[in-house]
Amino acid sequence: MRTDIVHKGAGKLTYEIRNIIGIAEKLQQMGVKVNLENIGDPVAKGEKIPAWMKAIVADLAMQDGSYGYCPTQGILETREFLARRNNRNGGVRITPEDIVFFNGLGEAITKVYGLLRSTARIITPSPTYTTHSASEAAHAGQPPVSYPLDPHDHWYPDTRELRRRVKYNPSVAGILLINPDNPTGAVYPESILREIVAIAGEFDLFIIADEIYQNLVYNGRKAKPLAEIIGDVPGLAMKGISKELPWPGARCGWIEFYNAGKDPHFARYVRSIHNAKMVEVCSTTLPQKAIPRIFGHPEYEGWLEERRRRYERLSNLAHEQLKNVPGVLVNRSDGAFYMSVVFEDGVLNGRQTLPIGIRDAGNLVEELTRDGDMQPDKRFVYYLLASSGICVVPLSSFNTELQGFRMTLLEQDEAEFRGIIDNLSHNIRLYLASSPRESQRDAPRFGSAAA
Repeated sequence: MRTDIVHKGAGKLTYEIRNIIGIAEKLQQMGVKVNLENIGDPVAKGEKIPAWMKAIVADLAMQDGSYGYCPTQGILETREFLARRNNRNGGVRITPEDIVFFNGLGEAITKVYGLLRSTARIITPSPTYTTHSASEAAHAGQPPVSYPLDPHDHWYPDTRELRRRVKYNPSVAGILLINPDNPTGAVYPESILREIVAIAGEFDLFIIADEIYQNLVYNGRKAKPLAEIIGDVPGLAMKGISKELPWPGARCGWIEFYNAGKDPHFARYVRSIHNAKMVEVCSTTLPQKAIPRIFGHPEYEGWLEERRRRYERLSNLAHEQLKNVPGVLVNRSDGAFYMSVVFEDGVLNGRQTLPIGIRDAGNLVEELTRDGDMQPDKRFVYYLLASSGICVVPLSSFNTELQGFRMTLLEQDEAEFRGIIDNLSHNIRLYLASSPRESQRDAPRFGSAAA
């Protein structure tokens, strides 16, 4: 074309979590039995929706009004319900006008970063959920600005390093935190959250809190909502029903804005998000109508607790098995339904392999891993997939130099899950033993806690 039509940040929009599905599908056609442990969709993994929840949705589906547009900002009755739900817990108070619905948090994330001035940066965790880091990098046309989560300290944020990077990078306008965290499954203590709020206050920043997994916490932990600790600092929290109910197909999420009027720049930014929604219509009418009925149903809390107990069992089962595998570092997940495993420095190289029983599958993996610039953990993931059928996501795809992988805790059959973990443990040992390790002096170093 006579002029370049591609946005300068388009190259930042990659999503390995789903990219690997294409490889898995090819391997399935070759005869590999694939077990998908890469995407956080409880329904796809066989989680059953309770009859009482289906009855609520069925009743709404019989009402003509569920098929029309709803107000662009969202149904008032539902926003009133969510505002009351927030305000009963103390902290900053909000009104229905502080809540805006989106067609899934993917749309919300796109707008939150896309409507920032291109020179204003949001510092994101490392590792972090790809949609956040990719959208932030795309809006700026630059690599993400990040602060480290420390695998040697329960995957907690290194707040000292966060403060240093904020101090010496004046383009940083906001801080992203994901609590409970994706991809690590960490739940941050209140003390760390308050440190992050204090840093934002000191440097006149705002906070973005992704709280989509806020109520999926276990092992005796509690995720403190941003609203309860933010004080006078401007911020917003992203919430939704895709993981909690779970109803990912509803594509229904919302943002709660806190202290929107206390800073003129933040107030204009919030208005820009409202205005961006006004040029379109909101189509998530039925799920919005369902939210008060489902959250307020007498069986809801029991249903949620049952799910939490299942994730807790799988988290502890995986941790107990994987922590004994030489060459890896694993933390127990306390929230969401993910676990991240890190390879120790220097244990991966470009010569390790796993036996692949299907010739075509082996040829495909050899072709895929021929690139000398491929991240070592991605190489491992491809060999693991073709050899065992276990589909995980390389940790390096989550904006980090740490080498490892993320898996889910969504398998419904605990005996099947135990078999997956046994198989995974065996293949890690086999892979690391398949080739002599490079010397620590010559090996590329991945996994620095301050990366």
